[in-house]
Amino acid sequence: MSGMNRINPVMEVRDLTKSFGKNQVLTGINFDVHEGDVVSIIGASGSGKSTLLRCINLLETPSGGRILYRGQNILEGGMDVNAYRTRVGMVFQSFNLFRNMTVLDNCVAGQVRVLKKTKEEARSRALDYLDKVGMAPYIKARPGQLSGGQQQRAAIARALAMEPDILLFDEPTSALDPEMVGEVLEVMQRLAQEGMTMLAVTHEMAFARDVSSRVIFMHEGKIHENGRPQELFEDPRQPETRDFLKRFRKG
Repeated sequence: MSGMNRINPVMEVRDLTKSFGKNQVLTGINFDVHEGDVVSIIGASGSGKSTLLRCINLLETPSGGRILYRGQNILEGGMDVNAYRTRVGMVFQSFNLFRNMTVLDNCVAGQVRVLKKTKEEARSRALDYLDKVGMAPYIKARPGQLSGGQQQRAAIARALAMEPDILLFDEPTSALDPEMVGEVLEVMQRLAQEGMTMLAVTHEMAFARDVSSRVIFMHEGKIHENGRPQELFEDPRQPETRDFLKRFRKG
């Protein structure tokens, strides 16, 4: 961590709330993400984890509070949402690849359209990242010809090709067959070791425990606990955290 900017966070979430009609899904969410952090968000289904990520990426509009990216409140008017999303990349549960494009073209399209890269430049960068995630042999394949694990690795390469500042992962392994989970987690682990700033909603407790620098436990739309993995897994302070982890150990 030495040499990294620990003073100014990449992302600050302050008093964030989100309601759908009368249903309040997020209440008073506060946390920071610093450069090089790997923050895992864990909690039962329906605890608001994915909604939180979708608010951070502006796929949902928060009902209240602030989200500061590099000190700027992204919820204020005049924000260029597309430019912001190139800095804050997202990897989805269901891959979201363009079905009618090859793996390579999936990784080139956004660079040309949004980053205004030349075709050559975009292609060269895409090949680098596809190689990095072990997908170089499949660049001509279309998503329908790939396994779930391969599609997710291609989706990670596509997100990386935009050279984001921070990468959001929304349960990136939950749509995968068990034997494919490992290949995606391995890529994420390597990115973490290389210092990529990551915020991941995950059901993979071993990843949260062994790879994260911090773990956030959410319960009923609130952050119940936020700490180092050792503290949270070995000695959780809140009864809800203890119950949740006990269920997982049994599972």
